[in-house]
Amino acid sequence: MKKLVALLAASLLVLGACGNEEAAPAEETENQASTETVDTEETESEEGGVNVDKGLFNVEVTLPASFFEGEDLAEVVANAEADGIGEATVNDDGSVTYKMSKSKHKEMMEEMAASVEETKTDLVESGDFPSIKGVETNKDYSHFTLSVDREAFENSFDGFATMSVGMVGTLYQLFSGVQSDDLEVLIEVKDVDTDEVISSVVYPEALEDMGEE
Repeated sequence: MKKLVALLAASLLVLGACGNEEAAPAEETENQASTETVDTEETESEEGGVNVDKGLFNVEVTLPASFFEGEDLAEVVANAEADGIGEATVNDDGSVTYKMSKSKHKEMMEEMAASVEETKTDLVESGDFPSIKGVETNKDYSHFTLSVDREAFENSFDGFATMSVGMVGTLYQLFSGVQSDDLEVLIEVKDVDTDEVISSVVYPEALEDMGEE
């Protein structure tokens, strides 16, 4: 996982650029990537996870210490708060908890979804990966299907395109509330003419394998 979070660290600095408006709730989770809603009344969900704080709706996202390897944590906190995240706190274990409005979180997720969609379009239209003819995903970006000209794909370096979608899909999963140990983005490459699956790769497992080589 350290290989993954090191590669994603730079992406965190971009998240604040999502704008200064407020954004939508993520599902409540715990541990390394977690979300917590705050309601206007002192209520408790069936799972006992809804708390109350000053009548505001909030979302908390906690990222593990390994996400910030080599980073100046004081700068990380300052940048987050300057970019419209209500509060950023460095925890004793080195993890950082971001507390923001639900609308701010929604805005961040929409920006990341737009980034995924832009990546999909670029793979097909930029000309950098000529063998790729189409990219399809499921709703939460945990499954990508690349339709390719098989002969052109197998005789090129277009396989590197899987890293692009693997990274943006993994980042989206992480901030949507999927715990880091449960992260899994499946990328399948299929022959555009026969629909036969040529190859598949799972992120972040693929990044971890690279780190071991």
